[in-house]
Amino acid sequence: MSFDNLLLERDGAVAVLTISRPQVLNALDTSTIDQLRRAVLELKHDRGVRAVVITGAGEKSFVAGADINELARQSPAQGKEHALRGQHVFDLIENMGTPVIAAINGFALGGGCELALACTLRLAADTARIGQPEINLGIIPGYGGTQRLSRLIGKGAALELLLSGRQVTASEALQLGLVNAVVPAAELMTAARRLAGELASKAPVAAQYIIEAVNRGLEMSFDKAQFLEATLFGLVASTEDMREGTSAFLEKRKPEFKGR
Repeated sequence: MSFDNLLLERDGAVAVLTISRPQVLNALDTSTIDQLRRAVLELKHDRGVRAVVITGAGEKSFVAGADINELARQSPAQGKEHALRGQHVFDLIENMGTPVIAAINGFALGGGCELALACTLRLAADTARIGQPEINLGIIPGYGGTQRLSRLIGKGAALELLLSGRQVTASEALQLGLVNAVVPAAELMTAARRLAGELASKAPVAAQYIIEAVNRGLEMSFDKAQFLEATLFGLVASTEDMREGTSAFLEKRKPEFKGR
């Protein structure tokens, strides 16, 4: 499948998806959001892909936000549909069942920050700037930013960023827990690919269930979340990968997981 605004590369079990609209700092217009949806679904159903890296083209920007020219022309009904469309795509990323790493190579603002939040893990270049500046345009985040940001870094810190609209540096983002690690810009993709390769070597079904247990568990009461965990633990105990992993441990060798 080919895309106008995305580049999709596969390297063994790792896929790298690049938002490629560098002339507008990789802003997300309707067409790009739809292409992202199709690419994510393609990767979700590709059993050979065990980890995904999402990044932006060029050195300046991961994704600098939504396309303001589109937003300025929307009616209230169109605005709601626009937000729901973006939320749907980012929900697909969050629940892909495969670890997704955001390699934040520059500005991650508005929809770009929301895209990073939907990913499983976030690596930032030391030059990255991250924020939700929608309030400066008289609007609010529409792709899940108010919800994912507060769940990730806490209510108080999220409200401060959302209400001020300010951008944070990579180092402050690390302190807030907004990103998992900060690396020199020149080393970002090497680090992201290395991490993706490491995650791709793990048991795929177990990885899928861990992501599901965390994501769904956060929306449940603690007792129901623990019941979900126990249920998934029982399911994973029936897999060939469980038998391979335990056998490899007892035999003191490296496991070879098949994803079944």
